[in-house]
Amino acid sequence: MAKDTRKSDPNGGDSGTAVVTKTRTATKRPNMYRVLILNDDYTPMEFVVHVLMRFFQKSQEDATRIMLHVHTNGVGECGVYTYEVAETKVTQVMDAARKHQHPLQCVMEKK
Repeated sequence: MAKDTRKSDPNGGDSGTAVVTKTRTATKRPNMYRVLILNDDYTPMEFVVHVLMRFFQKSQEDATRIMLHVHTNGVGECGVYTYEVAETKVTQVMDAARKHQHPLQCVMEKK
């Protein structure tokens, strides 16, 4: 919104000069969420690699590295996204796991 602040002439007239200021609204960065895959004893490693490549656009090498991290540490990060994107990715992974009858768990947590 612009604010017009005109200077008056001491003789009662308008000097013709104006200062226009703009109010700038600061945009806040959205909260980010980590998408995590949890280890279980039943989901095949190949399926986890497939999920990482398909839903998180990981290369074969990166997907394998993340899968091994999940296998050895119990949990692994797939990526960091805004709330809506993270929620969608979790849903996609969970739907794919259920469709293939795997107990794979995928969750999101605020970063």
